[in-house]
Amino acid sequence: MSLHFDVVVIGAGAAGLFCAAQAGQRGLKVLIVDHSERIAEKIRISGGGRCNFTNRDIDIRAPQKHFVGENPNFCRSALSRYTPQQFIALIDRYGIAHHEKHKGQLFCDGPSQQIIDMLLAECAAGNVERWQPCKVRGVVFDADAAVADRYRIDTDRGPVHTAQIVVATGGLSIPQLGASDFGYRLAAQFGLRMVTPRPALVPLTFAGDGWAPYAALAGLALPVQIAVGAKKERMAFLEDLLFTHRGLSGPAVLQISSYWKEGVPLGIDFAPGTDVAAALGEAKSRSRKRIANELATMVPSRLADAWVGEDPALQRPINEAADKALSALAERIARWQITPSGTEGYKKAEVTAGGVDTRDLSSQTMESKQPGLYFIGEVVDVTGWLGGYNFQWAWASAFACANSLSSGSS
Repeated sequence: MSLHFDVVVIGAGAAGLFCAAQAGQRGLKVLIVDHSERIAEKIRISGGGRCNFTNRDIDIRAPQKHFVGENPNFCRSALSRYTPQQFIALIDRYGIAHHEKHKGQLFCDGPSQQIIDMLLAECAAGNVERWQPCKVRGVVFDADAAVADRYRIDTDRGPVHTAQIVVATGGLSIPQLGASDFGYRLAAQFGLRMVTPRPALVPLTFAGDGWAPYAALAGLALPVQIAVGAKKERMAFLEDLLFTHRGLSGPAVLQISSYWKEGVPLGIDFAPGTDVAAALGEAKSRSRKRIANELATMVPSRLADAWVGEDPALQRPINEAADKALSALAERIARWQITPSGTEGYKKAEVTAGGVDTRDLSSQTMESKQPGLYFIGEVVDVTGWLGGYNFQWAWASAFACANSLSSGSS
């Protein structure tokens, strides 16, 4: 016997749960299906277990500047219709204490399970039925059937008929949490275009012996300005960088990774806001300290020692150093050029860039060119900056979609 629902949401993460709750509270009969045993694991681990659930600094007039994709403007409609303030009002209603940590990033004071519990409560308020764990085996579309029956979804718990499917299956990042390419395969099944997925908000790696001196700096963190690209395509962030055994991480590197392309060098200023050349020149005129000691007033001493240790011309008192050597050192600190060999991949990526091509989706409703088939959240080619932007996209795209769905009687 087949069951009937007004809408079936596939994927019980942030976007899926919020969409199901909103649709259910509008009076639709909603089923949400997820193959994982544990619910919303990416919410649970996000923000170090405190869930960076939104960012209050999103510019509602130009939200696309915080997002990456083939068409960043696609996200404007949804983000302008469901704002961070609206989500903040929802969590305030549930009494979830929160704080701003950095640059508009909002975190729970307590564990992120509170956000999951809130979303489940919202689903319960909308009488949403949830099948979990339950795998979707296949989706069949019958153009000749009545609209209410046009999709048949074959699941572990039997077939389901519906007029509308919302795909909220996320991306490929963090496979150990159950990441799946199901949404991409379903989009391909119905002839939708794809932007090739890639890891984003991910640490960058460096291969070869050239990285060996810097691998010894693993654990060192410092504020930098990091940039990639040139002229109109240049993108830069002022954030903290972290050295690792295999490469670079930290917020600065995670941010720039969404814009980095293979073979393109990064430019890093390790002393942003400081005129290093002038500072070294002034020190030469008054000091007899070793160059590494003077440099350590501008960058961490471990980094200063590592750089000076590579060049015999710098292993001396600064007043004995050649101007050319000091100039080259200053240039290196302010404009270090280095090309990553790759990334740490999906296992360390916070999100997946690319996905379902927005040219085949409505920015107003999230419906695809395939009637009754919707895509929301990370599965879409919309990727936010680090700091709560991706969660806000999940809430906003889910809200836009839920409010465009029709009931069986309409």
